[in-house]
Amino acid sequence: MNLIITGAASGIGRQLVTLLAQGGHRVLATDVDLERLTASAAEQNWPGESIFVFPHDVTSAPSWSAAIALALERFGTLDALINVAGVLRVERVEDLQPESVVLQLDVNTKGVIFGTQAAAKVMVGQRRGHIINIASMAALAPVPGISVYSASKFAVRGFSLAAAQELESRGVRVTVVCPDAVDTPMVDYQLDQADAALTFSGSRVLSADEVARAVVGLLDGKPRFELVIPWSRGFLARISTLLPRWVHRRISARLTQKGLARQQSIREQRKS
Repeated sequence: MNLIITGAASGIGRQLVTLLAQGGHRVLATDVDLERLTASAAEQNWPGESIFVFPHDVTSAPSWSAAIALALERFGTLDALINVAGVLRVERVEDLQPESVVLQLDVNTKGVIFGTQAAAKVMVGQRRGHIINIASMAALAPVPGISVYSASKFAVRGFSLAAAQELESRGVRVTVVCPDAVDTPMVDYQLDQADAALTFSGSRVLSADEVARAVVGLLDGKPRFELVIPWSRGFLARISTLLPRWVHRRISARLTQKGLARQQSIREQRKS
């Protein structure tokens, strides 16, 4: 299988490339941070004959054109695109900085839209292909403290579900993946910030490997528009969307306390 994976320098993206390399697939691994991407390639022993690294700004349509062109030059066809690249900033609404608002919407939302559109052009012509967009549990439940991130991921989910319906009849599958908190640099950044406590209110933090394996399973699995990891947490998230004020008044305070306790527990574990 021939794939493009964005955000491949760390976290879920890096683990995806590693798993796919082990499976003998060919991947164009991209990231805006070429130095870190190259270091990850060396650390993970990605085979140079099948895994190619490419400096890629997902917020730039021309950069997407270049990435797609390179993948076709190297592989001949494009079987899948996995949009992983994302950024998060913890900020209260009254403290939002214009540059962080723009960054999160550009990378998280515009990056996915540009990438989906660029890949769809090729895949519609092939009459086959699979686009997987990584959203977040924050795409199902509005999360205070990371309101712009949540908004950007709600947009990713909405766009992906609409694209899935639009492209299915032309042979192109689109799946949006909504994982709970994952042990990545993004979660590390939130660990010391009380305003991000709800991120840690689940039963545990997922590993990048288990999310990556679930995503790889989608490539050969039954077609689906959405995957929520874990499904039980997704059920609660959907309730908070249906009844936001009720959930805020009845449940949010307890979840915040649980998240604060888990933040503290993780910090203590890492010190020991």
